[in-house]
This record gives sequence, C-alpha cells and structure tokens, in this order.
Amino acid sequence: MNERACSAAVLAATAVLVLAPRAAAAAEAPAAAVPQPPVATAEIRAEAARAAAAPGTLATLSRFFAREGKVAAAAARPRVEGEAIPVHYLSPDFVAGKPGAPVARLEFLASKAVASDGQRAALWTAKTGAGWQVVNIATGDDEFRYASLGAEKLPGGVVFREPQIDAWYVAGGGRVLPLDEDAGRAVGGGVSLAAYHERVVRAYGDKLPGSAYAKSGRAGGYSAEAGSAGAGGAVPLSAGPGPAVPLAAGAGVLAGVLVVGAGAVARARRSG
Repeated sequence: MNERACSAAVLAATAVLVLAPRAAAAAEAPAAAVPQPPVATAEIRAEAARAAAAPGTLATLSRFFAREGKVAAAAARPRVEGEAIPVHYLSPDFVAGKPGAPVARLEFLASKAVASDGQRAALWTAKTGAGWQVVNIATGDDEFRYASLGAEKLPGGVVFREPQIDAWYVAGGGRVLPLDEDAGRAVGGGVSLAAYHERVVRAYGDKLPGSAYAKSGRAGGYSAEAGSAGAGGAVPLSAGPGPAVPLAAGAGVLAGVLVVGAGAVARARRSG
C-alpha cells in the first residue's frame, strides 16, 4: 500500500500556506492563491529550485527532520537533491468534460530533500501572490518514485495523482495505466482515457466545485466546524480513508488552502 497523509505539525517557516489532501477546503482561496502555470518551463523549475534551496527552507527542514527525535536539528544538515519535478493531479476540468481539458493539471513542483541520517521529504513549491514559495513539506519520496515508475512504464506519458483515493497513474496515447495498488484497484491493468473519464465522472461528477457536496462543508469527510483551524493551528487530517474529497477549485493546489499566520504545516505520511 502506498503512503497516506496521517498527521500534521506546525513548523516555524517563511511559508504561510497549508496543503493537506484530506483537510476541509476553505470557503474561498486566500488572496495569496493564484492559478498555477499549465506547464513547468525551465524558468519555473529554476524558480522552484531556488525556493527549495533557500536558507529559510533548509532551516525549516532541519526542524522537520528532527521533529521525532531521529536526529538533532543541528545535525540534520538537509540538502536538496536533483531538479524540481512537476506534480500533476486529476483535473476538475477533465472530470467536468470541458472540451480539450487534459486528464491532469500542474499542481506544484516537488524537490527532494535528504537529511544526514537518510530521511527523505518532498518540498512542495507553488506560485503564490508573493512568488514561488515552498508551501508544504511531506515525508517520503512518492512524487519522485512515481515519476520514475511512470517514465519506465509509459515513456513520454504524464504521471498524475488522483488525490481522492491516493492513486497514481501515467497517461498517454489514449490510455491510463496504474502505478500503485490504489490505482490498480480503480482501473485494473489499465483503461482507455474515455473509460477513465467515465469512472471519475461517476466518482466525482457530483462533487465538483460549486456542487451541493462542495458547499456542504463535508470536504474530506469533515463538517464545516471541523474544517477550520485557528491562527497558527494545524488543519485536521484524516488518519485513514475517508469520503471522496471534492476536486479543488480555482488556483490549483492553492485553492482550498488555509492561511495559518507565520507557521507552515508539514504533512507526514506513513505506509497504509
């Protein structure tokens, strides 16, 4: 079973946004949220890499890697390895059947961070009103592992995640192929793009932005009351599978994000 979100920890950082797949969506995106570019150009990758390697980011990473006492913050010596890679998620426009909409859209760029003791994390970098910033730190290396698997399984295809069921796929040539067990349960050994569209319409067609489900405050299985966080507080995350969450509206990964003052919430993942 691949990794799932399971806990959150507030860390001092320059970023001010929370990203959590099972957190209840905010009523509207904050002012800092802006649409993500459709393609990760070389310039965009460079901007993401600079944000990931910034001194403030590395300082936050030291505290992140030290959070469970595995290594002292002063001894963590985090480093960023390799290039920033684009991470795509299932597109709401594809689910809605918008003409010409691709199956997935760019949500953020990920940079691989490694500590002195071998711990790994993904730095999620996205475009905000203040420019390209690291908006989340997630344990593990899902983003990079599935990007590699997708390139091997379908060279030239687009690797993307269906966050509602934590499934990873690669799409290309009119086909959608699974990259993990969750995706395999959803599409077997692979399906046509048309068949995949039919499946996601059945699953999420009534949960798109603006739907009664999205407006009910039940996003991610939380009521409107449970979906809020105080200043500096962490947005609650489900420890296990919950109801399908509505597809984010507006500004890609930043839509439905909650501002928590001067603290960045880092998302931990564990094996399911």
